[in-house]
Amino acid sequence: MAHAFTPSEKIMASATPQQHRRAIAVLAVLLTAMRAAAAAGGCEGDKFPAGRSYAHCAALPKLGARLHWTHDSKTGSLSVAFVARPAGAGGAGWVSWAINPTGDGMKGAQALVAFRASPAAPYAVNTYNITGYKPLGASSTAIAFRATDLAADAAAAGEVRLYGRLQLAPGTEVVNHIWQVGSAVTAGAPAKHAFDKDNLETKGKLALSGAALAPAPTPAAAAGAGGSSAAKGGSGGGAAPSGAKPSAAATAAAAPVLTLLALAAGFMATV
Repeated sequence: MAHAFTPSEKIMASATPQQHRRAIAVLAVLLTAMRAAAAAGGCEGDKFPAGRSYAHCAALPKLGARLHWTHDSKTGSLSVAFVARPAGAGGAGWVSWAINPTGDGMKGAQALVAFRASPAAPYAVNTYNITGYKPLGASSTAIAFRATDLAADAAAAGEVRLYGRLQLAPGTEVVNHIWQVGSAVTAGAPAKHAFDKDNLETKGKLALSGAALAPAPTPAAAAGAGGSSAAKGGSGGGAAPSGAKPSAAATAAAAPVLTLLALAAGFMATV
């Protein structure tokens, strides 16, 4: 019995190779916009103590982490709040956020690490200049940026909020950033983190202005495309401490998705 083609199958069967390529390109752009919009969401509900609010936020693509920040490009001042859940049972372990001014990996990272030296101790924040793949000590090491307002506290659902202010060079627009979580603190120092796939992909580029950056393709996809890949990450919308309203950037991130959906629907109907 012959197959009865649906109207959409008839349209696609009659489309030229050029029209197929155009349709694929439209869908690829649509997917990128949808992923950017998803990154803008998921951070709006975070709440902070009185006196702490940030202009931008992003739900980071790995480890369920979120980043909130305010940046003054004229002075180079960058205030951040990083929210993540330590990897250990019962909230044991540590969380970390870093900027790498020399590369996009762990080596060279200028890190802020929040942890408790013991279960009864308050959270503290150490700074570490990650010069190589070796254990961290119990004491801070000097980093490339002046770091002030360092603090950390417990949030809901076992998460930890890490706060800090870094003095960057005036005019800095984009930085390589890295985030991580660990499961243990040994002898008063953060122990090594897991080396699962998600732990190894916790890096990206952060647009300090809050403009979204497209997520990077997977290594396999990048190799198939024959080109270099941009680092993962991006920026999301601003979030008030109450998280009561979606930010302007989050709303703006959703708008292109709706527009592209309409365009894609119209385009596909004419292919």
